[in-house]
Amino acid sequence: MIGLENVSYGYGDGELLSGITLDLSPGSFHFLTGPSGSGKTTFLKLCYMELVPTAGHVRAFGRDVREMDRDDIARARRRIGIVHQDCQFLDHLSIAENIALPLAVGGRAGPDDAENLDALLGWVGLGNRAGALPPELSGGERQRAALARAVIMSPDVILADEPTGNVDWEMSKRLLSLLAELNRMGKAILVATHDLNLIRAAKTKVNARVLRISDRRLQLAGADL
Repeated sequence: MIGLENVSYGYGDGELLSGITLDLSPGSFHFLTGPSGSGKTTFLKLCYMELVPTAGHVRAFGRDVREMDRDDIARARRRIGIVHQDCQFLDHLSIAENIALPLAVGGRAGPDDAENLDALLGWVGLGNRAGALPPELSGGERQRAALARAVIMSPDVILADEPTGNVDWEMSKRLLSLLAELNRMGKAILVATHDLNLIRAAKTKVNARVLRISDRRLQLAGADL
């Protein structure tokens, strides 16, 4: 669904990523590791088509990103859900309204979607918090709301940037279980994380490949993780 072929990216003062090749196929699960500043977030932005590679090719759902116009990219992004580490919400809207924003932007707000929203809130354990405002939520509740917002359009690919960075271990395991359930539904999952405990815990839930960015390149991480 999303493929990177010999991709490099630089910010002007040298290359950050070099010669990267990866396919995010249906039902795949990848962890992306590496030290701070190694390019994990940049890698996700390339997958999300927020950035265009300085060399190589990124293909999204069969099309080269370089050949896509703004409308093409917007349509492709509807098939990708993003969970940011520092999830941002509109504080004057309830958490249910925030989660439903992609439906409104996409012109979908019918009765079936309202019913799906209720089911989604229950799935992430926020059914009793639907009317709460974002400042009233705990860190774990915010991350679960961010995941719900990312998947409300039933995307094919889910990209998560340090989704457990600001929550405790119990909540980290809860989020991992939700991602594993999405993966069993055939979704491609890519999680950027520095949390090795999360990666170890995932071994009992998903068949995941662990990748590491080192010296600008993407490598298969060692078996000691």
